Amino acid sequence: MSSLPVAVEPNRDEHLVAAVEGAGGTIVGLDEARVLVWIGPPAEFPELPDAVEWVALKTAGIEDFLDAGLLDNRRVWTNAAGFYAENVAEHALALLLAGLRQINTAVTRHWDKERIDTSVRSLHGSTVAIIGAGGIGASLGPRLKACGARVVAVNRSGRDVPGADEVRRSSELDSVWSSVDHVVLAAPSTAKTRHMINAETLAALPSHAWVVSIARGPLVDEEALYRALVDGEIAGAALDVTDPEPPAEDHPLWSLPNVIITPHVANPASGLTREMAPWLAENVRRFAAGEELISVVTPGRDY
Repeated sequence: MSSLPVAVEPNRDEHLVAAVEGAGGTIVGLDEARVLVWIGPPAEFPELPDAVEWVALKTAGIEDFLDAGLLDNRRVWTNAAGFYAENVAEHALALLLAGLRQINTAVTRHWDKERIDTSVRSLHGSTVAIIGAGGIGASLGPRLKACGARVVAVNRSGRDVPGADEVRRSSELDSVWSSVDHVVLAAPSTAKTRHMINAETLAALPSHAWVVSIARGPLVDEEALYRALVDGEIAGAALDVTDPEPPAEDHPLWSLPNVIITPHVANPASGLTREMAPWLAENVRRFAAGEELISVVTPGRDY
């Protein structure tokens, strides 16, 4: 039986090439391929030969590919949903703990004990909502539980999430904000999730709340967030994503002591293909064996 011909484009990343070959595939040019592993931007996406049966995309969030109208029903498409969950969950926990324990304030204000001492809060005993609790939520929930927090997972279906004490549907979000202490955003960027953190939802949160976003920048109305932080409606915000990226040098959020901004490194781009490689290898094996692939994308659905 001949090996599966796979194109890795627009460049033959060493980690992904090794993954394909280790799973029994052969690296070929796009014109010979049955599979395309695309690690470039949507703007450079090639015209696909009819022989391509499966396209593997490297990111979990594929809204730019959807907006460009690239997905079709003629072949199978996969994204990277769940591939980077451990990395992102670890970063989300670090951001939340840094804010609650006032690590960021200590870095900038040094031994300002009175201010820092009175602002420190514990994750233990608090309730944390994970909004968009898919793969990241499944990884983050047990980490939060290990720190003594109660976890409320929110997803579209209401399906069980490991580590969650309670699962709520996205349609119930209005009742979630006032019932939790802190919020971690892990939802996709869609028309429905745009500015889900806004003046109204921020006002519903308790004044000691921290909002952590490791999802997509458009989920947060940054103007409303700034006002809520200045007015003391919430205690702080930790953002690994912004809208746009990076924020302008004079963006007012930079000036606030109760804001932590990291440069979209919850899943570092420098190690992305290394993290993706074992998942790609498993999907190559499954495709060759005629089995169901991991993280299949349904055209027409929001991601």
